[in-house]
Amino acid sequence: MLSKSSYTSILIAFSARKRIANKFIMLKTPASSNRCLYFRLFSLSLYRETLKAPNMKRVFIALLLLAIAAVGQAQIVVDRTIVIGKIKPMNGVNNGPLSPTIEGNVQGRNNTEAYAAAKFPFVRTHDASIFYCYGGEHVADITAIFPDFSKDPKDPASYDFTITDWYLNAIRKVGGEPFFRLGQKIENHIKKYKVFPPEEFEKWAVICEHIIRHYNEGWANGYHWNIRYWEIWNEPDLDIDCWQTAPRNWGGTPKQYYELYTTTSKHLRKCFPDIKIGGPAWSGKREWGNNFLAHVAKTKSPLDFFSWHAYAAEPETITAHAEYIESMLARHGFSGVESILDEWNYIKSWSDKFDYSLQVMSKEKGAAFVAATLQACQDSPIDILMYYDASPSHEFTGIFDHPTLRPTKTYYSLYAWRRLTEYGTQVKATSSDKELYVTAARNTDGKLRVMVTRYNDDNNVVTRRVIKVATGEKFSGEVVAHITDSTRSYTEIPLVVRDGEIEVSMEPNSVVVIDFE
Repeated sequence: MLSKSSYTSILIAFSARKRIANKFIMLKTPASSNRCLYFRLFSLSLYRETLKAPNMKRVFIALLLLAIAAVGQAQIVVDRTIVIGKIKPMNGVNNGPLSPTIEGNVQGRNNTEAYAAAKFPFVRTHDASIFYCYGGEHVADITAIFPDFSKDPKDPASYDFTITDWYLNAIRKVGGEPFFRLGQKIENHIKKYKVFPPEEFEKWAVICEHIIRHYNEGWANGYHWNIRYWEIWNEPDLDIDCWQTAPRNWGGTPKQYYELYTTTSKHLRKCFPDIKIGGPAWSGKREWGNNFLAHVAKTKSPLDFFSWHAYAAEPETITAHAEYIESMLARHGFSGVESILDEWNYIKSWSDKFDYSLQVMSKEKGAAFVAATLQACQDSPIDILMYYDASPSHEFTGIFDHPTLRPTKTYYSLYAWRRLTEYGTQVKATSSDKELYVTAARNTDGKLRVMVTRYNDDNNVVTRRVIKVATGEKFSGEVVAHITDSTRSYTEIPLVVRDGEIEVSMEPNSVVVIDFE
């Protein structure tokens, strides 16, 4: 098997009328920065002359096809006897399903069936208030639930839970666990309204306490939903250079946020020893992040999970962030704290390539990126992923079509991961090619399910490749697979097994899930 950086030279001796011409064809598959397949044919005139000889054209084409096949094939080896660990809950999302607000409203748009089928394990509530069908300004944010800060936080009459109750219940009905962000939506407008530090940190903490009591202890005609994860604010580090003039998430100083986190987390830990408290939904400013962790360590504030965000065009960019965060947490004494990436998606660029990025999100390339990221993060220090966004009309919604709400190709990458989580146990699977991502899962009966992704951000890569998957077990028969590519969306295809090995032809940016007995 040739690596992408190798060169293969094939010497073909052509004989024509007592003359022998030595002809070299060089096949190059460069490194990941330029993965196209190149054919360099030297002395084209000599090539044409040799083809005049009897049968030489046929011989040349046959050898050329063999050379292409040798370079185009890749090998995957799976060993179901070697356990790696559990399949992690990587297919979480931001925001819930769109369900009718009025029972029996046949005109109301609805994606609950597809949403439920994907079995998203966690559903984060951030930015729900951007979408009017969720309730707009009346859902999920602290100011939506407690609209008048002058009111008594211990009085049930001070709260408006109505639409947030409906929204969270819709999430739970489709099997999702709410991941509750305590704070405000992003404000991308010329005037800012609700992203400023609360007037009184202690009072804000008490408001958060009673929101939790409503959903976990039944307070104020509430529920016993056992919502575990409570995240304090969103991306307070995003605009540290312009927080006074154009803040989108936090219109205060870093120190003010650190103090809000300490005040709130300590109060909530005293009230609820068993919930998970964390944050800060970090956007990635490293100095800010280190200072935050230093403050949390110094003040001995609770930190059950560290949440963060990453947008990229390569899965390895995201896993590199994960490695840095693991080392940063350890450096400040927080080894073992959950690492939760609760916003991520495909972004080539936030400027000149932004429109292009939005177009990619729901297409086969976006689907392959999402699948490859799930797989790469499975083998990283990350504990939980939540894709941004599942809101039906958000520009970042790559999994449901707008306005039909039909599942996109990218939806099926998250759906495919759900099928791995059903099996539960990750087993060893290796690939000979860095363009390929592979994850294998085994269930309690020993059955095997393998997910293979071919992802490449280079649009010049257009060649199909034959991927061999070997289980090391000598059996033959037929298995069922489902493939997503440019023309198919999780379409069932039969594959033939010969001596424990199958071959599947994959386009660039395609995903296949194979079920072995």
